[in-house]
Amino acid sequence: MHKYGLIGKNISYSFSKHFFEEKFNNEGITNASYENFDINNIEKFPDIINNNSEIKGLNVTIPYKESIIPYLDSLSKNAKKIGAVNTIKISKKGKLKGYNTDWYGFKKSISKHLKPKHKRALILGTGGASKAIAFTLKKLNIDYQFVSRKPSKRGQLTYKALTENIISTHQIIINCTPLGTFPDVEAYPPIPYAALTKDHILFDLIYNPTQTRFLELGVTHNAKTLNGSKMLKHQALKAWDIWNR
Repeated sequence: MHKYGLIGKNISYSFSKHFFEEKFNNEGITNASYENFDINNIEKFPDIINNNSEIKGLNVTIPYKESIIPYLDSLSKNAKKIGAVNTIKISKKGKLKGYNTDWYGFKKSISKHLKPKHKRALILGTGGASKAIAFTLKKLNIDYQFVSRKPSKRGQLTYKALTENIISTHQIIINCTPLGTFPDVEAYPPIPYAALTKDHILFDLIYNPTQTRFLELGVTHNAKTLNGSKMLKHQALKAWDIWNR
């Protein structure tokens, strides 16, 4: 029996467990199980590995996509460039290698919606997921700026610094923060929504609820809106490929 699972904090709502259990059921995969490993501190991660010798692969979610890296034996080329991991493959010898499939999932989800006018983007949030988004935008030749409550690097914007002009000249806005995630569904990033137009794409990495307040406010101003569900499916299938190749 092969075991797979998700490392994260407060992950009872998680997409991954349901997705993989459904996949196993639909495809008649009887030698695999998927489990949530909900830990309140990354220091507990080695215990999971030591106590579950049958684990073949893991997904990683908030808030451990960056802090898990020191516990791994190696990183894929892209994970090293991104600086965040959301997939771990465990070899027969017990070696842990980190990968990032978030960037792949985001690229697959947004590419068909891009037009030549989509030249600049705002990335809301600076956590592990945002790094994969920045990596993808770079590959797509789209300029981007990070927006953060407490900018840690030069060139990052604060929410207070966002003007209607900045919004109007950045046609893609990606929410990488947890604002609006169930159960706190009334929360949303504080940006000047009035400056949105039909030329904008609002992409929310959140998938529960499917229509966040961030996306609802985008719809109000005729923007194209996308949630994180397709990105999650693409990144999950890529993780499955990595675990089983």
